[in-house]
Amino acid sequence: MIGTIYNTAMILVGSAAGSIFRRGLKEKHRVILFDAMGLAAAGVGINAIASNMPDSRYPVLFIVSLAAGGLIGGILDIDEKFHRLTDRTGDGNLGQGLSTAILLFCVGTLSILGPIESALSGNNTFLFTNGTLDLVTSMVLASTYGFGIAIAAAVLFLWQGGIYLAALYLQNFMSEDLMTEISLVGGFLILSSGLSILNIKNFKTMNLLPALAVPVIFFIVKGLF
Repeated sequence: MIGTIYNTAMILVGSAAGSIFRRGLKEKHRVILFDAMGLAAAGVGINAIASNMPDSRYPVLFIVSLAAGGLIGGILDIDEKFHRLTDRTGDGNLGQGLSTAILLFCVGTLSILGPIESALSGNNTFLFTNGTLDLVTSMVLASTYGFGIAIAAAVLFLWQGGIYLAALYLQNFMSEDLMTEISLVGGFLILSSGLSILNIKNFKTMNLLPALAVPVIFFIVKGLF
């Protein structure tokens, strides 16, 4: 778990540094940072899609995942509840920034494969690399949205910790195919977050989060037959 602890700490450090830097920013500079984060998120999402789609053995699964996950998220109204919670901070934009941060920090390939590699072989290289990248990303996000971005550190710790434990006890289940499908769906979620920041299309990205669980359920059912 040392790699996950490092990754979490880097987000906290980056969030603190970025929030300090934010105080000296003018509004026009914040607009530039918003645009930069939107473009970066969209680019990361497109890259994840392009990288994982050729390796997908179930080319329709991501469509089913997005549709079913979005429907479940819409029924539960996750996005509205999430934004209602973050709006209590007084920063109306924090909800959008935090949802983007959670996706960028948690759904990347390094963040998924890192805990698995750590659990199975004790190698924390992926997590150390991911933590260093997240340090920079959290600085930019916090300079745009404030220190509230640090909340994503707790989410990342639980996410990577869950994957770490699952890899320890379910080694045969954590297949490369499953990781590919989760990363592919995650790419679409990150892209939707980037498009929302750029005001191209206002996706309720948090409502799409259940889509990440659909590939897991599919592989569990598949393994039973």
